Amino acid sequence: MTGEATGINAIEPAGAFGPRDTLPPGDLPQVAFTGRSNVGKSSLINRMLGRRKLAPISSTPGKTRKIHLFKINGQFYLVDLPGYGFTKLPVEVKKRWELMVARFIDGNRALRGMVCLLDIRRDLTGTDRAMLLSLAQKGLPLMIALTKADKLKRGKQNQAVDKLVRSFGGAIPREQVLPTSSLTGQGVDELLANVLALVSEDEP
Repeated sequence: MTGEATGINAIEPAGAFGPRDTLPPGDLPQVAFTGRSNVGKSSLINRMLGRRKLAPISSTPGKTRKIHLFKINGQFYLVDLPGYGFTKLPVEVKKRWELMVARFIDGNRALRGMVCLLDIRRDLTGTDRAMLLSLAQKGLPLMIALTKADKLKRGKQNQAVDKLVRSFGGAIPREQVLPTSSLTGQGVDELLANVLALVSEDEP
């Protein structure tokens, strides 16, 4: 159901924005994807939209440092935020990066929701927890995509979901946590359906 099978037939790169650029356009609703460096964010976006090389994939974690926008069907923007948590970057670069992302999220009236990606095999880091709590407190619709689910059997996947939900004491409902795989396509159609539901609320 990914890509064209869902009615997505026009995808247009709509610019890359750095710390010194003006904010991306707010003329259409937006759904943003965020996650740690090397979590597989670009691969999942490409699989979800049915395009192999749409979102930039870097072999070096932390190299992608801009906000990338893609206009979907002329109706909304999918926003690929730079990965966070890469420790080898200089402190001043990480600070500019964090401020850029915070500036994008805070007060962005076009932002309809966030998708936060986490590696299903890894425990939450302090940075992950801070990011999720910050997003939950903003009141934005939030979906958590647990990537690389193909590395675990279904029972272990369910355990990972339950562990994550318990760790937030119910602040993040289980139905908002979805195991996904850019390799097998698991969960990708459901994720795309959630994204489309967020932006369809803007339609008359």
